[in-house]
Amino acid sequence: MARFHERFGVFAECLLTGVWIVLCSLPGVTGPAALAAGARHLRRHLVGREPAGWREFAADFRAAARRGWAVGLAGWVAAWLLWLDLAAVRAGLPGGAPVAAVGVLAFTGCAVTVLRAAAGWEPGVSWRALLGAAGRRTVLDPAGSFLIVGGFAVVAASAWFAAPLAVPVVGAVTAAAVAVEQRYAAR
Repeated sequence: MARFHERFGVFAECLLTGVWIVLCSLPGVTGPAALAAGARHLRRHLVGREPAGWREFAADFRAAARRGWAVGLAGWVAAWLLWLDLAAVRAGLPGGAPVAAVGVLAFTGCAVTVLRAAAGWEPGVSWRALLGAAGRRTVLDPAGSFLIVGGFAVVAASAWFAAPLAVPVVGAVTAAAVAVEQRYAAR
């Protein structure tokens, strides 16, 4: 029974962390920083050595947002470019289907890279270095990357089913990214 409570506690912590991540992402460009703070919070919670509460999450969020806002802004630019790409395809661009597929794949690869970088964030680490290493891992560990894409699909399905369900599921996807990164490091 204790094992059940321990595992359910981890699941509950993931859901709570998802709510925190979404709340901190509301300004728009702070999504990567919120994901980084959430991932660090979940790593802390799993180890159980340090305090792992809202105050620590908020401190990590502030530290990650100092430079992470630029990553969030780049994400919005990438989303806008994808929107332009899809709009051009809908307008009848010759060869539009392959162009749209490449655009969607590139955007998905960028999203996986950002989440993998956020899963490994620590205070004081450069986002540029994190993104470079995460980009390599995204390509070199396709199984882990597909797991994260599956997590994105679960968030989308949750939002389609009932929009409020997508909020806590973000924490579960962040936990999945932490697990993927730990699995890759163990290899």
